[in-house]
Amino acid sequence: MASDAPATDYLGLLEAEGADLRHQLAELGGLNYDSNFADSSQVTAERSEAEALTLSLNEALHDVDAAIARLADGSYGLCRQCGQPIAPARLEAVPTAQLCMACASRP
Repeated sequence: MASDAPATDYLGLLEAEGADLRHQLAELGGLNYDSNFADSSQVTAERSEAEALTLSLNEALHDVDAAIARLADGSYGLCRQCGQPIAPARLEAVPTAQLCMACASRP
């Protein structure tokens, strides 16, 4: 990570985000759908929404785990595209960021 970065506890931020995501996934895993419910289309729609949310949460958790791995190997805070340091403000806002703002804003 860039040496001029402030002493932000990125590991703490990432671990807290990971814990929150795991909690949300556990709550979704506990959803039960009544197969005898009169409006089966509503149950199907709710189940589909829960599956989409689960996929999104799992992707976010993967990003957190990958960021923690980058912290461990020393590549955290460096843009994966250009190799330049990612601004500390960006990392504080999005601890899983893999690209600097310049690279992230390119089409």
